[in-house]
Formats: sequence, C-alpha cells, structure tokens
Amino acid sequence: MKKRFKVIFSPPAQREIERLELDSALQIAKDTKTYLEISPLPFGKTRIKKITGFYPPLYRLRSGDFRAYYRIISTDVVVLAITHKKNSEKALKKLKKSSPNH
Repeated sequence: MKKRFKVIFSPPAQREIERLELDSALQIAKDTKTYLEISPLPFGKTRIKKITGFYPPLYRLRSGDFRAYYRIISTDVVVLAITHKKNSEKALKKLKKSSPNH
C-alpha cells in the first residue's frame, strides 16, 4: 500500500477556490485528491512539475485551466495558491516573496 498524504489548503488557497465557479472548484478538488494524496512528486509524464528556484521545493499541479502550487511537509501536502494559468507568473512572484528563504 502506498503512503497516503493529507492535503491541506492554506487560508489564501481556500479563499481562491471558494471564488471559483463550482465546476472549476470541483475539478481542482478532485485532481488534488487524485494526484496529491497518493503521489505528490513528479514522476514521468505527469500533471505535476517541480518549480525551480524555490527552497523548500515548490510544486505545481495542472488542473484544466488552473494551477495549484504546493509544498510537501512530512506527510502533508500544503496547497499554497490556486490560480488561473494566465496568472501563474504573478502567483509565482508572490510565492517567491513569501518564501521563508527569500
């Protein structure tokens, strides 16, 4: 049996998901459960990518037109931000500024 991870949405990510249309929010919730609870690390051709230049490591999950950015802390997957793909650069800059080792 594979190790299971607990997915936690940070307060900002929770607010972002609540602002989305219901079908988009449900798709993101389904994808985070499907991909992040079992295997949150990128392996082969996947929807998950490790973002370079971040420490601790930052990962991205593609979910339709949206992106979920997260970190893995022990057995928890902490979703830090959810954004539309066109706003990804802005979200990454914001995450970079709030990174503990910036």
